Amino acid sequence: MGKKTQRKNARMDLLDSDDDTSSISSSSTMQSERPGMDEVQVHKDVMLDQSLDALYEQRSSTREQALASILNAFNSDLQHEFVEKKFATLLHQCLHCIKKGSIKETSLASHVIGLLALTVGLGDQAQEILEESVTPLSQALKSGREALKITSILECLAVITFVGGANPEQTERSMQIIWQMIHPKLGSNVVATKPSPAVITTVVSSWAFLLTTVDRWTLGPKLWQEIVTYLSSLLEKDDRSVRIAAGEALALIFELRTLEKFAAEAKGSTANGSVKEGSVSQEALMNMHGVKSKVTNQVRDLAAEAGGKGSAKKDLNTQRSLFKDLVEFLENGVAPETSTKVGGDSLQTSTWYQMIQLNFLKHFLGGGFIKHMQENEFLHDVFSFTPKKIGGHSTMSSEEKRLFKSPNSALNKARTLFLNKQRMLAKNMNDGHYAAMVENE
Repeated sequence: MGKKTQRKNARMDLLDSDDDTSSISSSSTMQSERPGMDEVQVHKDVMLDQSLDALYEQRSSTREQALASILNAFNSDLQHEFVEKKFATLLHQCLHCIKKGSIKETSLASHVIGLLALTVGLGDQAQEILEESVTPLSQALKSGREALKITSILECLAVITFVGGANPEQTERSMQIIWQMIHPKLGSNVVATKPSPAVITTVVSSWAFLLTTVDRWTLGPKLWQEIVTYLSSLLEKDDRSVRIAAGEALALIFELRTLEKFAAEAKGSTANGSVKEGSVSQEALMNMHGVKSKVTNQVRDLAAEAGGKGSAKKDLNTQRSLFKDLVEFLENGVAPETSTKVGGDSLQTSTWYQMIQLNFLKHFLGGGFIKHMQENEFLHDVFSFTPKKIGGHSTMSSEEKRLFKSPNSALNKARTLFLNKQRMLAKNMNDGHYAAMVENE
């Protein structure tokens, strides 16, 4: 087992320090057992309908207010019945806001689309969100360089791919779009712009978030070496959030044991006396191990940093804690364990990939994190988390149960496929931990 840490999950807590207290109140009592709750729900539904209608207004400020209202509604409760009736309209109006709206409007609409995906969970609707959104989001990334706009779109793309990516090709497509924000494919008439620390941090964390879902990867060793080398260079940046995001991404790559897989391939090619096209040469293998050795030294230095780079003491402590965990992992194969309070329950993680998923989703959901972790069945499946039922009962209405729990529903079939994939990823991670421990003995 990994060592126990009491710290908050790494990077995202720099952004989420106030979210927990604001979201604890989401442990609401059962709607059907409180007088007047039906009237309250009707009022909320009317407000959502009015906000959706307001997205057709010409005034940008009116649309911004409507999006903020929708965002608050989706954060504070799971709007299953509203989504069943207005799914397509909400999606396409948000996409229109992203294409034509202001920076703030684009940011809000991107967040709503991500919440929409988390609300519908696995299935055809999540796949529709991804396929309908990927082109408009990609085009919007090219139309401006404002940090708020770019980071919101990147996080949206990561979330809708995480939920709706039904095959590795879809996930890899989104990862490439995200990565190109810091490594663009330049044409003869394209001028590279230097991304801000906020954009770099979001690119790396969004890319790593999606890497947690990949059980088959088509990148060759040369590209992997370039990625690890680039992430290593980010460990030397002045901005702590950049260094922490890079550290988490590197931890995940080493947990996936990508370099070891190439090493096994190289040994197999040598043993057979032949080198297949695209296989790893001994020289490339030595280069990759050299990069890993460099990263290990960098991580040791950052774990013991006395200050100077960056500013806030809290950021420095978060950095030291993360990189101490990473040193322990690189030297002994021991991943950190974390515990996050969700109402009266505790959500446990024991791998880097789980911790990265939790950090990212906690940041994205903000004040709605507790509510979604208590009631969102998709997130329960992601983290194998079963919360205590509020008042001893399920919080889903009978109509929602029919839609989301029926054994024959498309959502339940997709859920079965997702759970099988999660088990396979967990098995691969555990196998990697065991192999690392054997190597270090």
